[in-house]
Amino acid sequence: MRFWAQRIGGALLVLVAVSAITFGAMNVLGDPLFNILGPTAGDVGNPESVAKIEAAKEQFNLDDPLPVRYALWVSDFVRGDFGPQFSATGQPPVSDLVLERVPRSVMLLVMAQLLATAIAIPWALWSASRADSFADRTSTIASFFIIAIPTFALGVLLKYLFSIRFAIFPLTFRATDPFWSRVWQMFLPALTLALPVGTVYQRLLRTDLITTLQEDFILTARSKGVSRRDVLFKHALRPSLFSFITIFGINTGTLIGGSLVVEIIFRIPGLGTAIVESILREDFPVVLTIVMLVTAVFVVLNVAIDILYSFIDPRVRSS
Repeated sequence: MRFWAQRIGGALLVLVAVSAITFGAMNVLGDPLFNILGPTAGDVGNPESVAKIEAAKEQFNLDDPLPVRYALWVSDFVRGDFGPQFSATGQPPVSDLVLERVPRSVMLLVMAQLLATAIAIPWALWSASRADSFADRTSTIASFFIIAIPTFALGVLLKYLFSIRFAIFPLTFRATDPFWSRVWQMFLPALTLALPVGTVYQRLLRTDLITTLQEDFILTARSKGVSRRDVLFKHALRPSLFSFITIFGINTGTLIGGSLVVEIIFRIPGLGTAIVESILREDFPVVLTIVMLVTAVFVVLNVAIDILYSFIDPRVRSS
């Protein structure tokens, strides 16, 4: 019980700290009234402008102290009310914008993680079973090359080759297309994210597999005539997955960051493009909401990984 309480308590503290820091930063950058009303915010001699200013202050609680505004925002946020956008009309509400964009970003991240895992595990098993051979050294050089390529350069290269040069994949994502058409359109962006991340997974898992393959229980299995395939899949893989599971959760944050660039390159109207657009027009409620949702997902995934650890190895719960 203490293990669960520590993990959940730590997660809540992280969320509170991130929300407070982000909310404070968002509310001291620029003039909220100017972001909402534009030049009208400075026209205090015009009765119509004054009326708009007063209405905006009331709508966004701008006359309240910062701690009060933070408490009101938290209260609304936990109930799923993300408030209006910084605009003269406040439309569409931030919640509507997020609900429209989230499925596309989630699809991209899930496909990227699945592709990265599908790339990493077979590659790591193949490489570890041939450790220090010419094939393994060639694989190592190739992995370093993939990791070294910036995400934006890899995305542009893949888009040029497979969308423009050979026309295998579409140039843009169309949100109104049927589901499987959208999956096909999302494959290349997901591969752009998955290649470097999957390569990192492969390097880490390969190292752990090589160590595991030198353990006594592996030598015992081999002496009993267990096939090479069964040694790798049934005996070596599971105890080598601890570091892989950890980096899997941590890299979710990396994927989210990379998706900002990928969504722009492949013209995917997801959370990445939404946050870029909102930063450019200083629409802080949108930025704040997306930052908090991303943080919440990252924290929940890491707590889930800790819980998964405790089931794989019960000794973790007693540490």
